[in-house]
Amino acid sequence: MHIEILKDEEAALLKSLIEQSEKIVVCSHQNPDGDALGSCLGLAEYLKRQGKEPLIAVPDAYPDFLQWLPDSQTIVRFDKHKETVENALANAELVFCLDFNRAERLGNDICQMLKASPAKKVMIDHHPDPDLDTVLSISHPEMSSTCELLFRVEWQLGGFEKMTKKGAVSIYCGMMTDTGGFTFNSSKPEIFFIISQLLTKGFDKDKVYRNVFHNYSDWRMRLMGYVLYQKMRVFHDWHATYFAISRQDIKRFHFIKGDAEGLVNLPLQIKGISLSISLREDTEHENLVWVSLRSVDNVACNEIAERFFNGGGHRNASGGRLYCSLEEAEKTAMEAIKWHAEKQY
Repeated sequence: MHIEILKDEEAALLKSLIEQSEKIVVCSHQNPDGDALGSCLGLAEYLKRQGKEPLIAVPDAYPDFLQWLPDSQTIVRFDKHKETVENALANAELVFCLDFNRAERLGNDICQMLKASPAKKVMIDHHPDPDLDTVLSISHPEMSSTCELLFRVEWQLGGFEKMTKKGAVSIYCGMMTDTGGFTFNSSKPEIFFIISQLLTKGFDKDKVYRNVFHNYSDWRMRLMGYVLYQKMRVFHDWHATYFAISRQDIKRFHFIKGDAEGLVNLPLQIKGISLSISLREDTEHENLVWVSLRSVDNVACNEIAERFFNGGGHRNASGGRLYCSLEEAEKTAMEAIKWHAEKQY
C-alpha cells in the first residue's frame, strides 16, 4: 500500500525544520472542526515525541462534542488569550498551518499576526487553491482530510511506530468527522489501511463515534426536529433544499457551539436531493449569516459557495458567509438553488 506523500527533499526539509526549531506554534482556522483539532493535537503529539513543546492556537471556540479529545485542554484560544497567541507567533521559529489554505481563514487579527511572524511556515492542508506564504506546502485536495494527510506525513517520517494512543485517536477523529463517518470522500483503499494501522494503537473506534455523534444535548435534538419540520424548504424540481436558523431560534433552543453541526447533511437523505444549504444568523454580529453547503455526486457546492456565499471548500462540503439579514440570505440561497438547477438539469 502506497502511503508516502512527500518527495524525498520535502521529507528532509521537514525533518530539518523540526530538529532546528524550539519555538513552534501549531494553528488552525476559525470555528475549528474535528479535522482541525484532530490534526493540531495529532501533530503536537508527534512533536512532543521529538522533544519539542509546541503551542496549539485556534482563533475561537470549538464544538462541545469535541472537548473530550485527548489534551484538548492544552489548546489556547485567541479570543480568550490574545496576548499569549500574539507573543507566541511573534517569537516563533516554526509555524504549522493546518487545515486551512489561506491566512484569512484565521480571522483578521491572527491573519495579520501570522503574516508578520518571522517564523518559517509549513502548511499541511487538503483544501483547493492554496494561497499561503510558506517554506513547505503539503497541499493535497484529493485527500479525505488533513488528518489523513498528517498520518501519511508521520508515516513517511518514521513516526508511526512510536505514535501514542492519544495521537491515533486525534487523527482518527479528524478523518471520521471530515468524511461524515466515512460516508463521503472516503472510497480510496488507502484510507481503510490507515484506519487499520491506527486501530493497532488500542483505542475503541465505536466509542470515538459515540463521543462525537451521540454527545448532544436534548435541546440539540429538539432543534433538529424543529428545523426539519418547520424550517426546511424542499424544491424537488430543483433537487435542492435550504433552511434558515434565526437568532430567535438559537435563543429558543439554548444553542451552544456545535449544535448545528451535521444538520445540513440531513436533507440529502431525501430521494432526489443533491444540494442542501444551511443558513444561520450569527449570535453576536448583526448582518452576518453563516452558510454551510453539502452535495452529492458531481454537484460542486464549492463552486456555489464561491459564487454566491463568499466561501469555498470541497466539491461536496463547503461553507461561506453573507453580510446581510437572514431574509436577504434566503433570497441569495434561492438564487443559488436556481443557478444550480439550471446548470445541472
